[in-house]
Amino acid sequence: MQASLDRHSPFPSSAPSRADAKAMDASDPMGRARDHFLLPAGLVYLDGNSLGPLPRLAPNRIFQAMRQEWGEDLIAGWTKHGWMQLPMTVGDKIGKLIGAPEGTVAACDTTSINLYKVLAAALAERPKRRTVLSDRGNFPTDLYIADGLFKQLGQGHRLKLVDSVGELVEAIDDDTAAVMLTQVDYRTGELHDMEAVTRAAHAKGALTVWDLAHSAGALPVDLAGCDADYAIGCGYKYLNGGPGAPAFLYIAKRLQATYSQPLQGWLGHAEPFKFETEFRPAAGLQRAIVSSPSILSLLTLECGVDAMLRWKMDDIRAKSEALTEIFRILVDSVGENLGLARVSPREFEKRGSQLCYSHPHGYAIVQALIERRVVGDFRAPDILRFGFAPLYLRYVDVWDAAANLADVIETRAYEDPKFAVRAAIT
Repeated sequence: MQASLDRHSPFPSSAPSRADAKAMDASDPMGRARDHFLLPAGLVYLDGNSLGPLPRLAPNRIFQAMRQEWGEDLIAGWTKHGWMQLPMTVGDKIGKLIGAPEGTVAACDTTSINLYKVLAAALAERPKRRTVLSDRGNFPTDLYIADGLFKQLGQGHRLKLVDSVGELVEAIDDDTAAVMLTQVDYRTGELHDMEAVTRAAHAKGALTVWDLAHSAGALPVDLAGCDADYAIGCGYKYLNGGPGAPAFLYIAKRLQATYSQPLQGWLGHAEPFKFETEFRPAAGLQRAIVSSPSILSLLTLECGVDAMLRWKMDDIRAKSEALTEIFRILVDSVGENLGLARVSPREFEKRGSQLCYSHPHGYAIVQALIERRVVGDFRAPDILRFGFAPLYLRYVDVWDAAANLADVIETRAYEDPKFAVRAAIT
């Protein structure tokens, strides 16, 4: 379907052509990065901001771990193959992508559990303060975790929500313990200024908790340079760690000695194999580890991170900006006539690696695109969301996706009743 649309471009002559996109692919220095992933032929995949594809080296790596490291070495694998240190090993690799020094990032648990841990630690660091600030556009699970923690603490803590980041900065006061914010808005793609928000929080004595789920691996992040306090992030989106991959957490060096949270697992103990009945926290980041690492999942995540580390984040970001800008120009050129309203910022420097549009029939449109092998996703109530992962996405993919989007709406193909049936996962 995509190639056939080339002869009937729905875009004005001033917009980039499919031939322009193919020429950009031919000269793309990152073009060979696609070879590091297994992608179905003919599929345009714009959902890497929900689940990244399979790294090409992962199946053999996991088979090796299962057949030899586990199958042959059994319990000796924990020592012989460095399994116990894997959260720190993979964490340090992730740290290179997010501006974090060695010994500040651990790959472990899930994003939600890690948020619980670092948010509890932030409140313990500011015991006389009771408010955590966030915005209403934050990912819901972050808000749920905060609410659950406050109910558990039962000490008058509250979650204060505002409608914009500008309001959030203004709302920081002497009762603010922490500012909790996702760097890239999951629904609109808006990129928040980490350095400015962190500076404003610190000026009022508050700490920051950053969710990097939609920025780690998609754009340069500088946690240390921005003087961030805590951060968490996802392993299965732009880091391509596989479904349910371990997440990661960041704790600034200056906060590790006093880091304290309720999930005091045995591997966070100073000497876990002494099996003491009283908890003594380990030194440094190790105290944030709760339980035995998920080895096979961590090895898959490591393959995804290793594929990304072959490239500079500045180059990844430059291609991301180019990909999203072509899509924006194409869709914006016809969007008004098709009833599409862009909800992402126009300027690429103000957005992450995604573009989002609203349409009254958003869900059905996304389903019609998926049938054409153009995969994006939908977010309630009416958002069509498209993620652009530069390692494996081509410029011609972007052109084809935009052309199919225009065609699906113009021909009203989305009106087929089958596209209105809601699946459990959108």
